[in-house]
Amino acid sequence: LAQASVARTTPRRSRPPAQPIESRRSILPDTMAAAAALVWECVKGNNSFIRKSPNMPVMSAEAGNLCGLNSYKFSGLANAKAFDVKCVKTGSKETIVMTTSNKKSSRAQKPGSRLIQAGVKKQTKKGLAQIAKATEGSFYRRDLIELAQKKYQKVKTSLKKKKV
Repeated sequence: LAQASVARTTPRRSRPPAQPIESRRSILPDTMAAAAALVWECVKGNNSFIRKSPNMPVMSAEAGNLCGLNSYKFSGLANAKAFDVKCVKTGSKETIVMTTSNKKSSRAQKPGSRLIQAGVKKQTKKGLAQIAKATEGSFYRRDLIELAQKKYQKVKTSLKKKKV
């Protein structure tokens, strides 16, 4: 009986106050970016953008894919730096648009704001210089400069209308 009363009289040890949830989350990163090679291995065989035809190479309709081929080099999904030149029709006007990835790494996980579209001049000399500045001048996908300039020329000629 004496031991029971001693156990009751000793004060309980108090625990330190629990940290709020916000401070615990700030210690760990929100999301870890997956490696580009890993993303490519996951999406190269099956994704919603693949277009297959018999006796043709496997094509891809993803945004940011310069040549439209299902390849790691041109992939807009797997590469951190996507690049594309295409024609966009707004109303009755057709404009040439250059698509690049957002420079902020936080936008890479947000599909809606991952890609940036910038207009390209239709004057050949200025348009080619603009593409060269975006790729070679800023060290952004210098391996695609010739292909981007060729595609710009093809898109520009596709805008020409037949004379009646």
